[in-house]
Amino acid sequence: MEFAELIKTPRVDNVVLHRPFYPAVEGTLCLTGHHLILSSRQDNTEELWLLHSNIDSIEKRFVGSLGTIIIKCKDLRIIQLDIPGMEECLNIASSIEALSTLDSITLMYPFFYRPMFEVVEDGWHTFLPEREFKLLSSVTKEWRLSYINKDFSVCPSYPPIVTVPSCIDDEALRKVATFRHGGRFPVLSYYHEKNGMVMIRSSQPLTSTNGRRCKEDEQLINATLGPGKRGYIIDTRSLNVAQQARAKGGGFEQEAHYPQWRRIHKSIERYHILQESLIKLVEACNDQSHNMDRWLSKLEASNWLTHIKEILTTACLAVQCIDREGASVLIHGTEGTDSTLQVTSLAQIILEPRCRTIRGFEALIEREWLQAGHPFQQRCAQSAYSNSKQKWEAPVFFLFLDCVWQILRQFPCSFEFNEHFLIMLFEHSYASQFGTFLGNNESERCKLKLQQKTMSLWSWVNRPSELNKFINPLFEANSLVIWPSVAPQSLQLWEGVFLRWNRSSKYLDEAYDEMINIIEYNKELQAKVNTLRRQLAELETEDGGMQESP
Repeated sequence: MEFAELIKTPRVDNVVLHRPFYPAVEGTLCLTGHHLILSSRQDNTEELWLLHSNIDSIEKRFVGSLGTIIIKCKDLRIIQLDIPGMEECLNIASSIEALSTLDSITLMYPFFYRPMFEVVEDGWHTFLPEREFKLLSSVTKEWRLSYINKDFSVCPSYPPIVTVPSCIDDEALRKVATFRHGGRFPVLSYYHEKNGMVMIRSSQPLTSTNGRRCKEDEQLINATLGPGKRGYIIDTRSLNVAQQARAKGGGFEQEAHYPQWRRIHKSIERYHILQESLIKLVEACNDQSHNMDRWLSKLEASNWLTHIKEILTTACLAVQCIDREGASVLIHGTEGTDSTLQVTSLAQIILEPRCRTIRGFEALIEREWLQAGHPFQQRCAQSAYSNSKQKWEAPVFFLFLDCVWQILRQFPCSFEFNEHFLIMLFEHSYASQFGTFLGNNESERCKLKLQQKTMSLWSWVNRPSELNKFINPLFEANSLVIWPSVAPQSLQLWEGVFLRWNRSSKYLDEAYDEMINIIEYNKELQAKVNTLRRQLAELETEDGGMQESP
């Protein structure tokens, strides 16, 4: 298929672009295979370059011969294009609809994108499992790398290499995989150096109503415990939902068969409930006519902050078990690809200082989201504005980033990265020129040959010139466990995402840059003051020595 076949009208003159808080811009609208471009000859006017894959929905309106297209994007912005001529407007709208809903992944922009920057680091090989395992093997020999899934035959949603207990052989792993939903047998997520406790994750066991057992599964899970130690199984489903799953062939671990483990149910919502929550919140944020009571009522009705509270509460529970009670933790829901990963990754941010650095956070996303099989292609297919909602769409990763922002806001000096870093990740998870978030798992990415045919997001982000935009000037390394508050009054709406298109982001960016300049100036000033103090102290020492000499 040629993109030209989908573009009915490639160019229209005298198109007017409307955006909130910006003056209207008249220019020429062009459609390419992957971009909508509006170019103006006006001085000091930025061009609009919009990826078709970033378009969530479009609406058409007509007043006489003047047509209007309202484009709603996955990054939550809304833009309006006034197009002269009904036929041109219909052709443009039809072309955008076709180009923004391509079925084939290989037709998406990452396969056509050619970087204009020098690639100094191949992001595809920056966070390999073997490299991450070196850190673990330097402190303990109780874990090993297994290549049992090198051809993705044991578990299609797992990476080729996983970390498992050294005392469990691959044959046992194969048996455990048949006992876990989707073959997702328990693997190591995090090792706590302070006390040797671990966090492992998996999918639900297939116990069914007849109470099916798997001795190899019991051995594997118990192998993560030290002598006389106990563990907690945190199920991210309510007890009722878990029992319903058992009736469908799934289930949960029976404490009689796992006597050293105590099971705790913490309900975290998924799928359409999260998607509806996002839709309600964005709708409330875009309506400027609300009075205070109406706004607060709609914010509460969206339940978005409630979901954040539930996820953070469960993550804090896992941290408490590991750090304060000296117990290992197994975390799973049904598939182990959504709420499970939210909890394991947030728990590591709370526990591990390295995860609060830029590199450490990138490694966390690779390890706990991309390699762990979160289905980005399905979950991020649409955002808050789409009219065609699929049951597998859900802002799971978006919610995780919001949770991270909540912690960052409470501990502004403990993170090396700033809010812009999180917003950038949100945007690229939904629409990007890079191949990092394409596909649903490592198996699909290998079949698509993403490493050979697309550029990694990390290759762009980790260039010094780009990293400067994402560094938090307040950062001071904090080696302690940080405990975020989950009280309702401690959680806030992420204005930087949900309200950024409802106010002048240009002026906010300028204000942020000015703040950075002030902080840098203060640092330089403080350094000069410290130098003067040191020189003064040296002079006083010399004077004192001269006075003491006879």
